[in-house]
Amino acid sequence: MQVIVTHPTVTTVTTVTTTVGSPTVIGSPRALTQPLGLLRLLELVSTCVAFSLVASAAAWAGPMGNLSMFIWCFCFAMTLVVILVELGGFYARFPLFWHNFPITFACYAALSCLLASIIYPTTYVQFLSHGRTRDHAITATVFCIACVAYTTEVVRMRASPGEIAGYMATDLGLLKVLETFVACIIFVFISSPYLYHSWPALEWCVAVYAICFVLAALTILLSLGHCTNVLPIPFPRFLLGLALLSVTLYATALVLWPLYQFSKKYGAQLWRAVDVSCSDKNPYHVCSWDRRLAVTILTAVNLLAYVGDLVYSAHLVFVNV
Repeated sequence: MQVIVTHPTVTTVTTVTTTVGSPTVIGSPRALTQPLGLLRLLELVSTCVAFSLVASAAAWAGPMGNLSMFIWCFCFAMTLVVILVELGGFYARFPLFWHNFPITFACYAALSCLLASIIYPTTYVQFLSHGRTRDHAITATVFCIACVAYTTEVVRMRASPGEIAGYMATDLGLLKVLETFVACIIFVFISSPYLYHSWPALEWCVAVYAICFVLAALTILLSLGHCTNVLPIPFPRFLLGLALLSVTLYATALVLWPLYQFSKKYGAQLWRAVDVSCSDKNPYHVCSWDRRLAVTILTAVNLLAYVGDLVYSAHLVFVNV
């Protein structure tokens, strides 16, 4: 779907004459000398240095260390793909709608690098003894400036009022990225079934996270594939219905999850000190109470994102008609 962005809403159109946010000369080596090209080179170098330093000193361990290493490697590889596709002018042959893909990836990369810059020093670096490994780990953390570069790229490529843009370059599209990213972090924290198998209400919360994630991911895939016209209803109305459903489901999860996880009535521990799993001295272990609290906070964050999504979608449908 192509949209014309008019402050603060978007209007559907059927043709495209311009492209948002890419001042680079696509298909030419001169692309790397433009602001957007220089940003991508900074992203490439910073992620490469980060994972190289960590790998050279084997400075990662545990699930959070492995996750940080994966983030740096994945962002490096995908940034390299984006640069090569645009340098070679292969975007026309790309199986996805290319004008939606770079900003979608940049948004995911910005959030992922931000996550790595938080969890890597807090769950790994602070527990290292002084020496070469610690020095490499600290230096790798400094090179998480990739987060700033990716964020700047998103800001540059984001649709401005009056421009014609793909859905993913709008506020609604970026909210969808945030919603799916937060859901993925929730899945990481609830990867242990014992956190929710004791009560049907908690299993319902897990179902809510999964259903909303699948629907949001489907919306992103439809936009990337330029397939929104296959829907039986207009895309803006589909977005409104999806946002309304997601807000309703997440509201129930925000009530049920903390109620069953932190209430003595349901056999849960109200305070962290009471949870025996939090006495484990393993620095790479995230105890049950911390997992439950993290999921509660992330549920509230995603509910706010879906509320914003609902407001934007309603404005698009009812005000711009």
